[in-house]
Amino acid sequence: MAGWERARRLPLAAEIALSFAAGAGTFTLSALVLAGVDAPVVAGLLGIGYLVAVIAIARFASIAYAVPVGMAAMLAFDWFYLPPTHPLEFPDSVNLLDLVVYLAVSVLLGGLAAHAARRATAAERARGEIADEQAGLRRVATLVARGAAPAETFGFVAAEIGQLYDAEVTVVLRYESDRTGTVVGLWSVPGAEFPHAARLRVDGVGAAAMVLETGRPVRTERFEGTEGSISQCFAQLGARSGVGAPITVDGRLWGAVVAATTRPDGLPVGSEEHIAAFTELVATAISNAQAHQDLRLLADEQAALRRVATLVAKESSPTEVFAKVAEEAAGVFGEVDCALLHDEGDGTANVVAVGGAGLAARYPVGTRLPVDGDGDGVAALVLREGRARRIDDYASAPGPVAAGAREQGIGSAVGCPVVVGERRWGAIVVARPEPEPLPPETEARIAQFADLVATAIANAEARAEVARLAEEQAALRRVATLVAEGAAPPVVFDAVAAEMESLLDADHLLVCRYEPGIELTVLAHRGSSAEEMPPGVRISHEGDSVEAVVRRSGSSARMESYEGARGMIAELARAAGLRVAVGAPIVVDGRLWGVVSAGWNREHSPPADTEQRMALFAQLVDTAIANADSRAELIASRARLVAAADDARRRFERDLHDGVQQRLVSLALDLHGAEAITPSGNDLLAAQLARINQGLVGALDELRDLSRGIHPAILSEGGLTPALKALARRSAVPVQLDLAIDERLGDHVEVAAFYVVSEALTNAAKHARASTVEVSAQVDAGILRLTIGDDGVGGADPARGSGLTGLTDRVTALGGTIGIASPPTRGTSLRVELPIVSQ
Repeated sequence: MAGWERARRLPLAAEIALSFAAGAGTFTLSALVLAGVDAPVVAGLLGIGYLVAVIAIARFASIAYAVPVGMAAMLAFDWFYLPPTHPLEFPDSVNLLDLVVYLAVSVLLGGLAAHAARRATAAERARGEIADEQAGLRRVATLVARGAAPAETFGFVAAEIGQLYDAEVTVVLRYESDRTGTVVGLWSVPGAEFPHAARLRVDGVGAAAMVLETGRPVRTERFEGTEGSISQCFAQLGARSGVGAPITVDGRLWGAVVAATTRPDGLPVGSEEHIAAFTELVATAISNAQAHQDLRLLADEQAALRRVATLVAKESSPTEVFAKVAEEAAGVFGEVDCALLHDEGDGTANVVAVGGAGLAARYPVGTRLPVDGDGDGVAALVLREGRARRIDDYASAPGPVAAGAREQGIGSAVGCPVVVGERRWGAIVVARPEPEPLPPETEARIAQFADLVATAIANAEARAEVARLAEEQAALRRVATLVAEGAAPPVVFDAVAAEMESLLDADHLLVCRYEPGIELTVLAHRGSSAEEMPPGVRISHEGDSVEAVVRRSGSSARMESYEGARGMIAELARAAGLRVAVGAPIVVDGRLWGVVSAGWNREHSPPADTEQRMALFAQLVDTAIANADSRAELIASRARLVAAADDARRRFERDLHDGVQQRLVSLALDLHGAEAITPSGNDLLAAQLARINQGLVGALDELRDLSRGIHPAILSEGGLTPALKALARRSAVPVQLDLAIDERLGDHVEVAAFYVVSEALTNAAKHARASTVEVSAQVDAGILRLTIGDDGVGGADPARGSGLTGLTDRVTALGGTIGIASPPTRGTSLRVELPIVSQ
């Protein structure tokens, strides 16, 4: 039977020749048999045999073979059996009718038998094909149920379809958004080469293009397409027939299965409908895989977000959070790189973190990218519009930035803004080298990472703000403490300059006092140019500078650039590399007194609240100056009181010396004269006069002591050195003097120093039980420094009401200082400093 089937597939001319050869052979065989048979019965049996033979030939070969065979047998039967036998003429009508009926019956019966056989064979073949198809479907369904990877499923389906339907190439194709398709599954017979895992255009004439256009199963007998298309690949294989069936996933045309053959008879009829059953299983596999992938991606994404959120909650540094976000985002989105950029506000964005080897090599941390104007990169679009943007194919994006991205191997990208509060801080971008769109949900997924970045930045800024405020308050407290302690204005000025330089991260800090006209005096200076403008220097502020603007306006000011600015300060600023400056006024009692200014060498402008922060320190300078003025006025007032008291004592001493003391001296002389003229023998009167004279002398001595205590005359006449020497001579305790005073000091200074030494010697004699006292005095830098020390018992306490309290008041009233050290058993030491006032 197989031989007959092969014969039936011969060309038509060969089949005709073969059928006539079969007829001739049959005639010869019949003639040989019938020639030796005379009996009619035997001849009839042979006729029946011939009939069966014709029927068999029609059954197993075809009617085309049965007709010539039957006609040959009929002619042979007529020649040898029907009378008159062996005629050379055509059979008569009766014999012809018998022969025709004989032939028709044999052929008809053979055709019916052949038809029945064909139907039986077709049914058997169909049952086999259905069984094979069901077995193939079961194998595919088992693979799908087992959760095999999509790539494995695609290849298995392609092999099953190719083998079931006798195809030479079977392709599972995934449609892309740009009328291209990616070969995700492939099976072919040996020798049939087809690009695997390739991305091909879907155009021209072919099953893949027809399925894409119609979304239905199709059959085609022609494959034509452009270079690089899937139709052209089939055409190069010599495919003559092909079928395709769509793969529909969740109502969306996902791809197609295409089978093709080079045989002229093509693939079996209805193959496209049968293949559709396989595509449904493929769709199920894709849906299941997508569901599993979505769950896995969601789990991975949530885990990544938790890890980043943990860092944020731990108050990790922004740099650490940035690096973690870039790393996690690159891992979550798979086969992409991630970059985090900070908008610098100058038309560029700084790369602060990179995840993925591709971008890390092309755009390392610290790279500046242009994002100003009409920037055409995804980062520029995001920062300009403040919303998520994407570029699905950089090949079609115009502009230099897009061209640079293409050169760096970036095919597509998606970006999302990072918004901190109401401020657009920067952007997070994911990119892939392939020019194919990232999934549509990418923007929403990136936004979650952007929110965590924003939270981390906000937290870091809040912590930095708290730390800054704490540092600022600490600096203000330190300066305020100096002010409250009554530190000298130069000390306060220098402290303000130092604290502000550190707090503002400034490169230059000036505290200046405005002078009449257009000049100012530098009171404190911190920075690289401090040597060129030391404290005490007077310079002109004419021209363009924050100092000039503050003086004109009386309020804070800033300059963004000194390029092209006029004036001495502008020249000094340019020489020092100064780019940006901010100034705040110093106002004392409602009057503009001076200015505090800060400068930076960097291009970026300092924060907007810099003026306000500087004003806080300027207020402390105001207070320090006001306090210094008040203290100076108080000291001057107390000094005037001390001077007035000293003048009063001096007048009182002079009045005593010139008045009462002189009269007492005169009376003493008169009394001495009276004693001289007292008559001899009047002893009672002489004794009385002597007693009066002694009392008068004692009163005169007491008056001299009183006059000396009120204001020692020797101090006015000879100065501090003779007066201290006189005190040492009169002291009950030996005194060692070390005096280095070569000039007269101010009267009030000399009086104060005299009383300090006098009180110290008195205390040493009365309370300390000292054996010696050392007194040193010297003038240094306009300051009189006194040191008085004894070797007594110590333990002196000014609070117990000794004369030291009055001395302290006198010294401080003159703007001086006094220090007392009196540890028990170690003696007492006084250290006094008095500012000298010209006499």
